[in-house]
Amino acid sequence: MPRKPSPGDESEWKSSLQRYVRLFNRTESEQNARDLSQYVADALHAERLQQRTDRLRERDLLRGAIPAGSETKAELIRVNESAGEVSVLVRLHVKRKMEQKGMYYMEERQETERLWLRRDGRDWTVLQVEPVVSERRPRYGISAQLQEQDSDTLLPEETESMLSGSAPYLNYELMPGFKRWKGGIPYRRELAAAYADRWWNEGNPSFELFDVNCTNYVSQCIFAGNAPMNYTGRRESGWWYKGRAGNRENWSYSWAVANAMAAYLSAARKGGLRAVIVSSADELQLGDVIAYDWNGEGRFQHTTIVTAFDSAGQPLVNANTVPSRHRYWDYRDSYAWTSGTKYRFFHIPDLL
Repeated sequence: MPRKPSPGDESEWKSSLQRYVRLFNRTESEQNARDLSQYVADALHAERLQQRTDRLRERDLLRGAIPAGSETKAELIRVNESAGEVSVLVRLHVKRKMEQKGMYYMEERQETERLWLRRDGRDWTVLQVEPVVSERRPRYGISAQLQEQDSDTLLPEETESMLSGSAPYLNYELMPGFKRWKGGIPYRRELAAAYADRWWNEGNPSFELFDVNCTNYVSQCIFAGNAPMNYTGRRESGWWYKGRAGNRENWSYSWAVANAMAAYLSAARKGGLRAVIVSSADELQLGDVIAYDWNGEGRFQHTTIVTAFDSAGQPLVNANTVPSRHRYWDYRDSYAWTSGTKYRFFHIPDLL
């Protein structure tokens, strides 16, 4: 008869997990994956980790940036135990203090990993590590299949007045406070960045929270910077959000889907939210947007917003699917990054 897990088992595997977290933090601080790679009995992940660490070290050397300290905290999300085996889903909150040209800044991110551990005599071995690479998932929910079905994405005019979505649907045409801006509505970059820093690691309860939340989060930030919604009632057009009414999702694809937002910002228009595509990251300002095509295949899967700059004037960005705050813009420290990754840099004008 199989032996049931004992309290001693839990104490022992948690001790092994704690050691894993300490070695993870050392890897972040020293930019050397040797000790962690040797601790894990997963050759595939050891290679994956080494490649990421090498990219990070090379990039930071070119930037003239070095880690001045690192802290990693772990949160257990889910645990499945059996006699002699355990699998855990763990969230790692990483803080790295960076020094560059005599100045310091703090970058943060929260990564999620699945670990499988097995008892090996008196010890527990980390058999397998699987990073949860949420940035690679272009869809944002069960309704994503409707993205290609125009007939299901329209809001019938006769029912539109009956839909009562959650905040923050606003009709700017009815807001006289904006009427005085004959040249357009000022884009408040500092407000967009402040909102991004406030909600980088959690969801604003006034909005839906998606499994893949990066573009929804960036849209909220832009909206917080006074960008006017372009409400059309058609999910495949405009840039708008009304919330959920029953089972109906009342927001445009451009609000919540990375590729749709990139297409919307790329299109020419005279008023409202729009952007200019610039050639390099150092042309961006606070509140501007970067879209990421991980494989270079012409479809964008991730979106970030510029919230700060390093000592060299390069953007630091926030994101929300893998919560990130003041992360260096190129994402070479992400498992989603590939040698084929392409970027699109969007500068939002000062007047919308």
